[in-house]
Amino acid sequence: MQLYNTLTEQLEPLTSSDGIMRMYVCGVTPYDTTHLGHAFTYTCFDVLARYLEYSGLETITVQNVTDIDDDILKRAAKVGMAWDALVRQEVAKFQADLRALNVRPPDHYPYATQEIPKIIEIVQALIEKGYGYGRNGSVYYDVRHDRGFGELGHMEYAEMLATANERGNFPDDPNKRDPLDFVLWQAAKPGEPTWESPWGAGRPGWHIECSAMSMRYLGTQVDIHSGGADLIFPHHTCEIAQAEHFSGVTPFVRYWFHIAMVRLDGQKMSKSLGNMLFVRELLKTYSADAIRVYLLSHHYRAGWDADNATPDLQKAEAMVTRWRNALALPSVTEHGSETLNPMPYQETFSLAMDDDLSTPRAPEHLDELADAIANTSGDLQAAQTTLGTLAGVLGLRLSES
Repeated sequence: MQLYNTLTEQLEPLTSSDGIMRMYVCGVTPYDTTHLGHAFTYTCFDVLARYLEYSGLETITVQNVTDIDDDILKRAAKVGMAWDALVRQEVAKFQADLRALNVRPPDHYPYATQEIPKIIEIVQALIEKGYGYGRNGSVYYDVRHDRGFGELGHMEYAEMLATANERGNFPDDPNKRDPLDFVLWQAAKPGEPTWESPWGAGRPGWHIECSAMSMRYLGTQVDIHSGGADLIFPHHTCEIAQAEHFSGVTPFVRYWFHIAMVRLDGQKMSKSLGNMLFVRELLKTYSADAIRVYLLSHHYRAGWDADNATPDLQKAEAMVTRWRNALALPSVTEHGSETLNPMPYQETFSLAMDDDLSTPRAPEHLDELADAIANTSGDLQAAQTTLGTLAGVLGLRLSES
């Protein structure tokens, strides 16, 4: 299989030394989920893991919950809820939505606030190695001390700073040595939840949480790290810096698997902009299988617009119905009856998936197999089994329920 690596900006053969793929995907900040952009990210990650298993590999998957964040605290105050109650409510909704889409749960589902000891361990080590510094109860990462900082995003300093400022950076923080330095540990603020640390009460920075959780559950090197393309910088860039200088192991991630953005009204679908198309609303009209086929009709690296989704969703529903009907046809196994060979369809399906997870082509091959089944009077058993198996690789259940 060839997979595009964001770090090297090229297709690379996907290899494993021990037959195991250790996979991490950045989870949600749970204060308003699950929109179609979320669904696209986690469906693509789910299909990649399913296909790797279909190809004979074992997977270990981790998806985190960023359960403490400025946006959570703001939303909790706005709606009059305790921050942790809001987290529990939104995580439950998110998990229910992904279950409805048949996105498999990860093997590990850590919450950031449960990983404080590991976070403190990493921050202390970064300070000792000269990559972190403390001021007035907060701890920062010193980007100027890290000559390789920013390689993943392929940006110069000015572009990194501008992008970071758009995504939550506070360049005028008087405690910083450099405007681009990012928070490893944030000093306590009045009324906010805090945890004890060697630098005083506070809470972890956003980036350090994922470094801690990935290394705790997957070790110092991750095979595949995924998330939305908007996380390339600063989030994933900062993860690399923290993890590699803590552990000394490079690269921290062997393959960066980034999912493109879904747009609505010409802008990236996001909670901050409020331009969201929610999965739970689509599920009132369309089957989960049809929604997955609709999502997978877009390549994971190509951004797309969901402004006029109805015709494509209807097309996907019709396609899924044809596959269900093909599975329901009777198979004739009498002596001399024609046997439909599914191997050519199975091979073209694998060729598509091996080519940088080309999911838009994969359903076409399932449709060709379903059409062949519908037009063959004979032994369909092997072909129907293959159709069901390949549909399962795409996470489809092909059931009426």
